Formats: sequence, structure tokens, C-alpha cells
Amino acid sequence: MTKQLEKATFAGGCFWCMVKPFDQWDGIHKVVSGYTGGHIENPTYEQVKSGKSGHYEAVQITFDPDIFPYENILEIYWQQIDPTDVGGQFQDRGEQYRTAIFYHNDQQKEKAVQSKEKLENSGKFTKPIVTKILPAAPFYLAEDYHQDFHKKNPDKYKQERIESGRDEYIRKHWE
Repeated sequence: MTKQLEKATFAGGCFWCMVKPFDQWDGIHKVVSGYTGGHIENPTYEQVKSGKSGHYEAVQITFDPDIFPYENILEIYWQQIDPTDVGGQFQDRGEQYRTAIFYHNDQQKEKAVQSKEKLENSGKFTKPIVTKILPAAPFYLAEDYHQDFHKKNPDKYKQERIESGRDEYIRKHWE
């Protein structure tokens, strides 16, 4: 019997910063960078970066829910973003850098809604949680040079995380 793998898709600002937190766990088979939620087929990075394609920069995770449940992926996701920022994430501003959970089935939708409600009720944030929960849309792989950026360009990746303010924010709110 073949194991049934699932997909999870998240937008959390710069997709470079959203791969590494997920790809280090048993049960995660693949994490890829790409674009979703827009109105252009097969968009380029330049089209998405312009903010005119309607796409989010996103990551798509292929995982084994028996080893690493979707709830665990949601927990990691929330701890990578500022869920109260409607205008982007950290230094990356614009619609392409907004946050969203793209669900692939009714169970994912239900679990995403529950996790958002739990975060809203936690008192952790004084501002409203603005991360959207949306049906999965076509996902287009980003160009090769964006894939596994943290492995291919570790120094630039580390510098990006520091300069963006993401790591400081995570330490302040989640550690």
C-alpha cells in the first residue's frame, strides 16, 4: 500500500524564509517555493514582485500526515509570521508578501480555522489576526534559483533574515 501524502500551502512573506522551518522535520517530503492566488498563468518572479499579478509568494509542503500531522505544520507556520500585518511581512511590503493559509480539503480548512481562532483567543497579539484562510489555487513553482535558497546561499539567507527583522520578531513573540 502506498502512503498517502498531502500538500499544505502557505504564504508568509518572502518564500526564502519560509522553506527552512519546515524542511527539517521527519515526515516532510518536500518544500518548494512558488506563487499562488493570482490571475496570471505561470507567472515569473518579476511579475509577482511587481505586485500586479495578484499572486502571493508561497511555499508548498508535501508531507506524510501520519508522521507529521497538519496541525503541527500549522503551529510552525504561525510562528514564522506576523499574523497581524495586512501590508506584507517585515521589510517585504506589498500584496505579494501577505500571509495566507491555502487549504487543500475540508479537513485542512477546519483545522486552519480552529488554529486561527486559538491564536486570536490566546491574547498573544493586541491587534487582530489578518491572515486569510483561502481555498488552494493553482501553484506555480518559482524559478530554480529560488528553490532551497537557504542551502544554496546560506550567507545571503542568514543576512536576509537578520535585515528583515523576522528573527527578532520571532524571538520576541514565540520564544
